[in-house]
Amino acid sequence: MPRFVRPANNYDEGLQHERTALAWERTSISMMVVGVILARFAAESAHPVVAVGGLVQTAIGAGVLVWAGWHYEDLHGTLRDNDPVVHPIAARLLGLGTLGFSGFALVIAILVAAFDW
Repeated sequence: MPRFVRPANNYDEGLQHERTALAWERTSISMMVVGVILARFAAESAHPVVAVGGLVQTAIGAGVLVWAGWHYEDLHGTLRDNDPVVHPIAARLLGLGTLGFSGFALVIAILVAAFDW
């Protein structure tokens, strides 16, 4: 996939591509924060496997952050070509991953609270 050079002026005065890139970055940063919190909590008072799960979530969030930065540069050329900028598969995978890891963290928190695990 060719890399596009950032233009001197904005393609769209509404800055939708900047907002989209920032939304991906916020999502990935929140994934990393939740992963670090889960890993720290699990390392201190839960099972080590749970801590590894938190570290995996942090790594996935970091990967999404790198991808968002890479993808931002491609948005300018995509917008000029009137191609769609949304990647439905990436959005679904990110949503399912966040939902799965958050549900896993919730189950662990309930087990710890209910059974003093």
